[in-house]
Amino acid sequence: MGFSNEWNDRYASQTHLSIWPWSDLVSYVMRYARPRGEGFKVLEVGCGAGANIPFFKTLGVEYYAIDGSEVIIHKLKENFPELSERLAVGDFTKHIPFSEEFDLIVDRSSITHNSTESIQECLSMLHSKLKTNGKLIGIDWFSTKHSDYSKGTTIIDEYTRAGYSEGQFAHVGRVHFSDKKHLMELFRNFEVQILEHKEISRELPVDFHIFASWNVVIEKKDHKE
Repeated sequence: MGFSNEWNDRYASQTHLSIWPWSDLVSYVMRYARPRGEGFKVLEVGCGAGANIPFFKTLGVEYYAIDGSEVIIHKLKENFPELSERLAVGDFTKHIPFSEEFDLIVDRSSITHNSTESIQECLSMLHSKLKTNGKLIGIDWFSTKHSDYSKGTTIIDEYTRAGYSEGQFAHVGRVHFSDKKHLMELFRNFEVQILEHKEISRELPVDFHIFASWNVVIEKKDHKE
């Protein structure tokens, strides 16, 4: 069970169309995986409306992206025709349709909208698509300390929820929440270099809402070392 068709519906209805680069992603790339030299290849998993494309274009990297939404990829090909051959529709938990190996793979809160099993399968494929010492940066993988963790309906496994009718997860299908132990198990084939947890509590209006998520930097190592 991979891509949630609810996302295609969200994009078709003109919602979740973020167009500005995510500040955490920009910061993590520049701090921990700054592109160097020609031919630096970047794959974005779940690129959505292409918020991060302008950022990577300014870096002069070879940018590739995959998203499960045919609606959004069609729109991106119209907006960035020069990237048309590097933008693919597909379920990234089942297949990565590029033959290239990548120096950097980035994900801002896309892989985390899947079940544990699908995330494991996705990470296994991404590991195979990374060059040795290549890095994967994950931004905003939702935490079990998020207020909405207890509000959804448990499906498939204890970390995967659905059934949200309001809030940021309304009508988007599966949402995965992780604690540290769970993440370390998911990342067991990588070297975890950075694992940071953030919490943002809403003071006004007083609804006791807490946004909580993980930012990670993991690296593919040559096991022969």
